[in-house]
Amino acid sequence: MSFPFLMILILLMVVVWHSFSGGKDQTIKESFSNFMQRVENGSVVEAQFSERDIYYTDKAKRNYVCTLPFDDPRLVDNLVEKGVEVTTIKPPRWTGILVNILPFILLIGFWFFIMRGMKNQNKGALSFGKSRAKLQEGSKSKTTFKDVAGVDEAKEELQEIVEFLKAPSRFQRLGGKMPRGVLLVGRPGTGKTLLAKAVAGEAQVPFFTISGSDFVEMFVGVGAARVRDLFAQAKKSAPCITFIDEIDAVGRHRGTGLGGGHDEREQTLNQLLVEMDGFEPNEAVIIIAATNRPDILDPALLRPGRFDRQVTVDLPDIKGRTEILKVHAAKVPLSEDVHLEIIARGTPGFSGADLANLVNEAALIAANKNQDALTMIDFEEAKDKLTLGMEKKSRVIPEEDKKITAYHEIGHVLTSVFLEQVEPVHKVSIIPRGFTGGATHYLQSDKTGYSRSYLNQMLVTLLGGRAAEEVVFNELTTGAGNDLQRTTDIAKKMVCSWGMSDLVGPMTIGKDEGEVFLGKELVARDIYSDETAKLVDSEIRRIISEAHQQALEILTKHRSLMDEMAEALQEKETLETVEIFEMIIAGTEGAERDLAMAKFDRAKEMRFEHSASDEEEEKAEEKPDLLAEIFEEKPKGKTYEIVDPEEEPAEETPEKPKEETEEKTE
Repeated sequence: MSFPFLMILILLMVVVWHSFSGGKDQTIKESFSNFMQRVENGSVVEAQFSERDIYYTDKAKRNYVCTLPFDDPRLVDNLVEKGVEVTTIKPPRWTGILVNILPFILLIGFWFFIMRGMKNQNKGALSFGKSRAKLQEGSKSKTTFKDVAGVDEAKEELQEIVEFLKAPSRFQRLGGKMPRGVLLVGRPGTGKTLLAKAVAGEAQVPFFTISGSDFVEMFVGVGAARVRDLFAQAKKSAPCITFIDEIDAVGRHRGTGLGGGHDEREQTLNQLLVEMDGFEPNEAVIIIAATNRPDILDPALLRPGRFDRQVTVDLPDIKGRTEILKVHAAKVPLSEDVHLEIIARGTPGFSGADLANLVNEAALIAANKNQDALTMIDFEEAKDKLTLGMEKKSRVIPEEDKKITAYHEIGHVLTSVFLEQVEPVHKVSIIPRGFTGGATHYLQSDKTGYSRSYLNQMLVTLLGGRAAEEVVFNELTTGAGNDLQRTTDIAKKMVCSWGMSDLVGPMTIGKDEGEVFLGKELVARDIYSDETAKLVDSEIRRIISEAHQQALEILTKHRSLMDEMAEALQEKETLETVEIFEMIIAGTEGAERDLAMAKFDRAKEMRFEHSASDEEEEKAEEKPDLLAEIFEEKPKGKTYEIVDPEEEPAEETPEKPKEETEEKTE
């Protein structure tokens, strides 16, 4: 606590004490009429006047106080006539002075306290226009390209910038100019900030870092002043790198919509445009910015001469995920049964941050078990926790709900097995996690292009849970809500975005202008006729109805197998790949059995290539139909891998099942 603030607090306490201690000790509060009655009786011997209060003492030495309700010029004379000794109490002069100047003292002390705190934080009133960028010397940066994995193409592009910062004269002697700005574009968690730090570490140059939101304040002109100060500091430290994170906070498209007009954000953007276009060719100042919303950036910011190079930092593929896992797994002890390639294969759609979190969660799970190393089971549990939520061990599920959930998930399983193009099932569970009562996991690949037949089969699988409820219970529940939403989204995109309807034809219906108020439009507008809208609706309904009918046919045909598998799922709560295909192959024959065998072989290729022993592989080749004999002695402590969220498809690709999972939401 500062000294001025302490002094003000002491003075305030003194004033308060004086205000409440002005009277005598053990004073009895009475009315004015009682006072006058005591005077008439002659029991009052002394009276003291203090403004409108009268303190008096009786013959028994008791102290009283009353309030004078009105001014009575004869009161003092009456008291003297009755023999009362009358005096007055004058408050100390310093108290009145202190009461008068106390508000000013408080204001001055408060201002001193605020200014001192802001000065300590380098945010004083005179530093509003100063840049808040943090400077890190390149020699102190320990991050290099060796710490960045899974984004080889992005590293290759940024390597050119490193070479320019190390030896700019090599490029300048031939008239070459480096890009004045590099925009890193990618989803959250893909490593954009890490790449910028790696560039600074490799080039061994000063590294300025600032967030886009640090420019804009409530005071007009502060953002533009901070931009000018930032670039002034960068030029003094050249060659250097200036990294602006989340630049969409300040670089959003100018124009109509909410927040439009000549506001503080636009002034800041205008100053940024001017500064970026004002570099001299020999000033080695590289601006690197990161965003996950390039669609809302102002076109003037992206033109050649400013951010004229865009580096896409995409989600890693299986090779990239393996490399990322190696970087993070190097910091934790792993058991012999852990195969990072298998984990990488089962985590499509995971970003670098997701994989780092996966390894961390697995380490925490292993620590809670008092293990010395991480196992595949730990990674499996960590994946389920991240994608589906914590297991609700204390939740009591009614038997009827448990039965409905089991049939729902088995409906997804059977429809996927008997459809050739749908990915193999990894496992099915009815253990409640997060907002889900059950989930079916699939072994997903990294493919990004999908055929119409594949999408139609995917719709059948999505509707398998609802169809199973209809076949078994002749009733509908809310468990298929998420399935229906995803089914509708895929069918709508098939008709409106991918031209997969013969009646609508190869055309795009509707115009995607992004979110309202972020672009050029104030309101969303339809650009197609009512007849087209009716045709689109009918085609979406037809596609979904056909998929629903096919799901009903598959499950009706295999009703006995569905009953057997649902009963096993209710008993065990989780069925793994081997258990699922053992039951299906034993309960089918002919072409359906061959299809199930092919699916299982495909699952082994994707999942078990590092888990099954050589002897089991030889047995699988010799006796491909005897699955129970091949896997009757499965290692109890091993898991065959993780399945995880597939990346959300871009606009031109269909939306794959989130987390490779069909979920029943309670």
